[in-house]
Formats: sequence, structure tokens, C-alpha cells
Amino acid sequence: MILRFVASLLLIYLFGFLGFALTLPQAVSGQVTDAVMVPTGGPGRIARGIEVVEEGLARELFVSGVDPEVKPKEFAAEFDVPARLMKCCVTLGYLAVDTRSNAGEAAQWMKENEFSSVRLVTTDWHMARAASEFAEALPEGTVIVRDAVKSSPDLATLYLEYNKLIAAAISQGLPI
Repeated sequence: MILRFVASLLLIYLFGFLGFALTLPQAVSGQVTDAVMVPTGGPGRIARGIEVVEEGLARELFVSGVDPEVKPKEFAAEFDVPARLMKCCVTLGYLAVDTRSNAGEAAQWMKENEFSSVRLVTTDWHMARAASEFAEALPEGTVIVRDAVKSSPDLATLYLEYNKLIAAAISQGLPI
């Protein structure tokens, strides 16, 4: 009886992992939001956030988790952000150190700016957990558009992220 129960849990876990790995989210185009949020950490995220603002799909860009040593001019130079865009539309957040604190930092910024919709830009393998953390932290009723940056994660990255997703779901009280 116990062996069957353990085997069932293992099968659920394995099928969940397969579902997670095989159904990574895609990029979204054309949908307009008040703002775009980018947690630092993966290649292509910031470039996609800048692109969204330049295309007029969001008014402002918030980059969460920026190293406190990075100055706005250095950020602009590193990511080829035009000065006019940097001045009007880009805010750098220096407080976050992980996905959960990215969500908290972003939520505070959203409340201060009274935005009601946001495009979350992060790597495809990171999207499920990031969206879950952001949905938990952002003001109730905030519309979150998931805009994933395509990547080619290895099996170890997917395995680690799947386990982090399960841990986040448990800490938030399930379901995912």
C-alpha cells in the first residue's frame, strides 16, 4: 500500500515535470499594458522589455533586481537604451535579490504609479514561478500578461526550476 502511494507520487511528479518542460510559454505580441516588468537574471529579458516600450505596448519599464553598483548611465550604455527613453520611461529597482523580492519590489512600484496592468518579461523556463510570485504580490485585480523570452535550457535548469516552482506553490498554499 505504501509502495503504491509512493509510486503514485513519483509518477505525478514525473508527469508534472514533463508537462512543465514541454509546455514552456511563448512570447506575446500586440497586447498593450500600463507597464512592463523585467526581473534581472537571464539573457534577452531587458532587451525585450525595452522593445515593448519602444513599440508603444507599455508606457514604462521597471527593471527589478539591478545590482546597486550599476548606475543608470551604465545601464543605458550596456543595453543601448536611448537617453530620452531612459529619462521618461525606465525605472531601475535595486532592492530585490530573488524572484519573490522582485515581485515585492515591483508591487510597490505598481502601487505608487497606480498601474492596473503589467507585462511580465522573463525567460520561458522562469515564467511559471515568476508569474505565480508576481500574482501573489501585485495589487488584487492587476492584469498580468506573460511575455516569455525564448531560451534553450538544459535539463538541469528545468529540473531545478520545476522544484523551485513546487516549493513556491507550497509556500503560497497551492494550487500552482
